Amino acid sequence: METLKFYLSEKQQREGKSLYEWLLEEARRLGVSGGSAFRAIAGYGRHGRLHEETFFELGGELPVTVEFVLESAQADRLLEALRPQGLKLFYVRQPAEAGVV
Repeated sequence: METLKFYLSEKQQREGKSLYEWLLEEARRLGVSGGSAFRAIAGYGRHGRLHEETFFELGGELPVTVEFVLESAQADRLLEALRPQGLKLFYVRQPAEAGVV
């Protein structure tokens, strides 16, 4: 098992929908059994600019993480399907232990 996490901005779009929604749909289309999107309350990226939720914020700038726990072969298929899309998505792939207690 592995975790595959993608880091993006909530304002990013693909095919007329939010990128995180599109990414979840692509993973489901490829047979990944589940995934989740998490919106941060604050964060910064490679440019060092802090984005945080405030009352006056217009939205769209906060970081979003899209996360999957999946088999290694599924992670390979998902990454291979995303490469020709021309997206520049930062991701982290790590071994994971999953179970139910």
